[in-house]
Amino acid sequence: MKYEFPAGFWWGSAASGPQTEGTVAGDGKGDSIWDHWYKQNPELFFNQVGPEDTSYVYNRYKEDIALMKKTGHTTYRTSIQWSRLIPDGIGAVNPEAVAFYNSYIDELLANGIEPFMNLYHFDMPLSLQQKGGWESKEVVDAYADYARICFELFGDRVKKWFTHNEPIVPVEGGYLYQFHYPSVVDMKKAAQVAYHETLSSAKAIKIYHEMNLDGQIGIILNLTPSYPRNENDPEDVKAARLADAFFNRSFLDPAIKGTFPEDLVSLLKELDYLPEYTQSELELIKQNTIDILGINYYQPRRIMKKESTERLSDKPMPDDYFDNYIWPERKMNPYRGWEIYEKGIYDCLINVRDNYGNLPCYISENGMGVEGEERFINADGMIEDDYRIEFVQDHLKYVHQALQEGCNVKGYHMWTCMDNWSWTNAYKNRYGFIAVDLAEEGKRTIKKSGYWFKQVSDNNGFDA
Repeated sequence: MKYEFPAGFWWGSAASGPQTEGTVAGDGKGDSIWDHWYKQNPELFFNQVGPEDTSYVYNRYKEDIALMKKTGHTTYRTSIQWSRLIPDGIGAVNPEAVAFYNSYIDELLANGIEPFMNLYHFDMPLSLQQKGGWESKEVVDAYADYARICFELFGDRVKKWFTHNEPIVPVEGGYLYQFHYPSVVDMKKAAQVAYHETLSSAKAIKIYHEMNLDGQIGIILNLTPSYPRNENDPEDVKAARLADAFFNRSFLDPAIKGTFPEDLVSLLKELDYLPEYTQSELELIKQNTIDILGINYYQPRRIMKKESTERLSDKPMPDDYFDNYIWPERKMNPYRGWEIYEKGIYDCLINVRDNYGNLPCYISENGMGVEGEERFINADGMIEDDYRIEFVQDHLKYVHQALQEGCNVKGYHMWTCMDNWSWTNAYKNRYGFIAVDLAEEGKRTIKKSGYWFKQVSDNNGFDA
């Protein structure tokens, strides 16, 4: 069967500044929370590889963009590092960063690759974290100023902007499950952080639209469809619905509808965990919704009613209201510990079509991390990652089906272009179309999947 995609469909990949750029002497970058956490606790990071040793894109972006072209990219998303552009989070702009991002953007455009730019990818400037990070209204205002500066500097050429990548992750990682800094467990603070991220997004959207920059601005959400164990059990269904409120609708609803999910608000009110807010802020969120949605899809969430007595904290947690269960028919990525469920990408798109006005959207991340890919290097030095080709192709089949059924989906970005640093996992699992050899000063080699993706992009589809 031939899977053809609409003319102008966006083919490419996604990455972020903190996961790719690295740190170079004289670059003027300030510390982010990741730089700080690594200096404090390097043992938490796989093989003790820290953020200064990411894939050296700061010096090698021209070479990398040439490789993007060879792997079929027509679009590419990355992020501006707040701590690179404004080292203290507020105040003076770093001229070295302005020159770097200007040249990076210009080089992408010169190679026929449209830049999609994200403003925040988990990388709070340390100086602002010391003021409370996303717990602080002062930081929300600092973010709005940072966004305005980015639009002024780069908005003449960048026409696709995103306020946040996966804003639920700083909530989960930083304030619930301790896999991001500041690594605390406090659901009340988590609610405040989520609210402030949403408020900051709305403020940036308002600024962007007032500047009349002839582009689009949106947000990128990692959507994990919540499937009940038994669709005929009302308690399983209720538990799955609440998990969906915590992890999906908490950001999806305000981003598109301008309001927060009633079931989540009711629960937080019952717990006395509602964030501090004002009516004028709620009105600002209501009036400044997104133009476009990025959907990161990796895995589903399998939910059943609460049956276990185990608690993660002596204070309330989302997990007090549901249990996760293992679907007997699941298949797994054993390296990442995630279920592979291709239909989930279709279900995300149908949900946006049916419940969110069929807003323009695209798959902004989807990928497969594998440990020890050097096992698959052939005699020519290329990694034969047929498993990645199969993964992407099987997900694209469901994207194609969603398109056929009227979903307003504009493109597909895989995570990621080249192997990159992944927070505390560092380089444990590799995701790229292009291999990066840290032992050989970051040497790049296109994998089999990269050549395959070039054919998909050139043909605007594939046969399967």
